Amino acid sequence: MPRLKPRLFEPITINGLTLPHRLWVAPMCMYSSVDGMPSDWHLVHLGSFAIGRAGLIMTEATAVSPEGRISPDDAGIWSDEHTAAWRRVVDFVHGMDSRIGIQLSHAGRKAATYPPTRGRGSVPEDEGGWTTVGPSPVAYGPFTTPIELDAEGIAKVVSDYADAATRAVEAGFDLVEIHAAHGYLLGQFLSPTSNQRTDEYGGDARRRDRLLREVIAAVRDRIPADMPLVLRISATEWVPGGVTVADTIETLRGIEGVDLVSVSSGGNSPDQQIPAGPGYQQPLSREVRDAIDLPVGVAGLITTPEQAEAALGAGDADVVYVARQFLREPTFPLRAAAALGGELAWPWQYNRAKYIESIP
Repeated sequence: MPRLKPRLFEPITINGLTLPHRLWVAPMCMYSSVDGMPSDWHLVHLGSFAIGRAGLIMTEATAVSPEGRISPDDAGIWSDEHTAAWRRVVDFVHGMDSRIGIQLSHAGRKAATYPPTRGRGSVPEDEGGWTTVGPSPVAYGPFTTPIELDAEGIAKVVSDYADAATRAVEAGFDLVEIHAAHGYLLGQFLSPTSNQRTDEYGGDARRRDRLLREVIAAVRDRIPADMPLVLRISATEWVPGGVTVADTIETLRGIEGVDLVSVSSGGNSPDQQIPAGPGYQQPLSREVRDAIDLPVGVAGLITTPEQAEAALGAGDADVVYVARQFLREPTFPLRAAAALGGELAWPWQYNRAKYIESIP
């Protein structure tokens, strides 16, 4: 019998963007920026995935404002200088006939922390840290207590996301993702464990997701109608009294303007108990996928072609995000295609035989 074409290497269209296959690079913080600027590091790091034929490359969490960075060494896109620096990376990726998306983020109460190589906890202001903000003056574990955002501060957050989206379009990105997972600012507003407000942005679930809806609407208004808008969200907090999958599904049902949901989990409490293991988030993505009328992506210790293909075949997701394996093996999709029998064009520079035949 002829071998069935692997689902992993079927194209997928998200809004107006068609991607060649469903094996995508997950956002990964690299802690290699100065004043938020992408550098040669980002060109080489992200460019290697384009050479390796990833279906889509995602940037790391890219801060919409200086105070939105997770650490002083994180990337950002809050100025025209950032736009120009990102355009250099985007142009290289496009030159390899690949596609790249940007993840827009604000860390909220989890901002101004040390990068992993320099320690743990909050960075003091005399060492480059800053005052953090959040939905309520509730600290994340040992981190400093944030200042509660007032109406002006909330309006600035929405405006910062909108302006960052405009810059992302100017830089040439193919897709925009809003980061509302892992306990960063938008996720902090969604959770009753971190959001103790009593105004229109706190209380019941509908008020807690108001900021997220406002950010989505603002970003959607700034990007082309056919540009995909992705939402990354933590399906569950893995803590008693925190957000559950049922809560997340209810939130997603009340949201408009999103084209794909990237399902992750946890990150909003140091008390979380995550049953980590290969494919541990796939039951969450399956539950979300079954409940909403949108394509769904999933990540979570997926390290082999067979795992990725099985996730799609089981109906757990429509696309697979991979992080660690891409770090180990930037050409992972080329190996996956060979292992599964998928069709994937190599970069012409790698196909020496055809290159030699093309010489007059």
